[in-house]
Amino acid sequence: MKIVLLSPKGPLYRHRGGIFGRNLRYAPLTLTTLAALIPEELGATVEIHDESAEDFHFPIAADLVGITVITGTARRAYEIADRLRAAGTPVVLGGPHVTLVPDEAAQHADAVVTGYAEQTWPALLRDFAAGRMAPRYVQGPDLSFEGVPYPRRDLLDARRFLTTAVFEATRSCAHDCEFCVAPTAWGRKPYLKPVEYVVEDIRRHGARRILFVDLNLISDRNHARQLFEAMIPLGVRWFGLSTTLIAHDPPLLDLMARSGCNGLLLGFESMLPGTLRETRKGFNDPATYLRLVSDLHDHGITVMGCFVFGLDHDTPAVFRKTVEFAVDAGIDLPRFAIATPFPGTPLFRRLEAEGRLLTRDWELYDAQHVVFRPAQMSVEDLQQGHERAWRSAYSWRSIARRLLRSRTHTATAIPANLGYRFYAHRLHQFYNCDWFIGQEAAPRELAA
Repeated sequence: MKIVLLSPKGPLYRHRGGIFGRNLRYAPLTLTTLAALIPEELGATVEIHDESAEDFHFPIAADLVGITVITGTARRAYEIADRLRAAGTPVVLGGPHVTLVPDEAAQHADAVVTGYAEQTWPALLRDFAAGRMAPRYVQGPDLSFEGVPYPRRDLLDARRFLTTAVFEATRSCAHDCEFCVAPTAWGRKPYLKPVEYVVEDIRRHGARRILFVDLNLISDRNHARQLFEAMIPLGVRWFGLSTTLIAHDPPLLDLMARSGCNGLLLGFESMLPGTLRETRKGFNDPATYLRLVSDLHDHGITVMGCFVFGLDHDTPAVFRKTVEFAVDAGIDLPRFAIATPFPGTPLFRRLEAEGRLLTRDWELYDAQHVVFRPAQMSVEDLQQGHERAWRSAYSWRSIARRLLRSRTHTATAIPANLGYRFYAHRLHQFYNCDWFIGQEAAPRELAA
């Protein structure tokens, strides 16, 4: 049996390379995890292809093709699946988007997998080998990561990625933010990998600089403490994701730094308390942001700060206010996104009920296109203000001011800012879907 696992590309990765002439994508953990879960007794061979890093071509010779789907890649995933099935190749679809809209995805697949696949994917493959594959496999309530195999990173061409040293200690998140996919798709219970498993995975890889892709590495504080303590002897340097609640636990922050953390992605989201309350992220407090960034810098931790534009309390003044904070706080790498109501989330349901959705073309659901009618500005105000914020935050003057205020000064700070500057001034090149500003009077594909 030959199994091919695919990750389709979204709009951003139509253009590879950029200022450094290479792909800056980190290796996909989903594909290597799925490959590891294939039961040994099936004697299957497996190939994995990440279309964001390499082109793949039809025809694809396989007995079964599995495709992982996020909302922004759904259109491309369905195109690939339809073409494969028309040629007689069975297709399985899974991933966040499929979990959110399984009935839609089922129209393009022989089987769909919803939720996490540690138990259902091996069961599906055994059923397929026996000729009895069911149309749908659903994550059970007893999901556990005890005894799971290590990802098959050996199947990747490391030259195509910025790094293959990608790890995961937890899944999902305990919070219930209105715009977040996690609570809708997987619930609010954090799923925890055994600390010994994570540490051994890091040891096996051998990299000295690693990346955690957990949505919120401190969602379970006790697990985070155990993990950080166990990582201290490894002597690695790592980057991960956290909430701003790390500011309220100084001992945990100290331990995080001792474990080798030298960079965090933080969802500040907004400078407006009303927006944060509305989106169920009231635990964020803009009055504490400056102190938090300073504390992280004191610990030698760089800050990638994320902000969302277009929620209902936002007016056109929000763009300047946010950029000024990012510069004054010395945020090492600010990132901006347009609020995106992913299907199934509370934000999607609310905007749908209010008649404010402009399209269900999922390719536009990439956090860089306006897909709904904002409350206090026009679609054009939001799209242009977002692009202006990127350019302003990555002007030469802003880069210099931010890096002078940051006390971390890592070796990657200047190259990373140059890369983001290149991107910030070419948003239309990278996100070039067939979509035009000023769609209020002509929403597209609402019936899709």
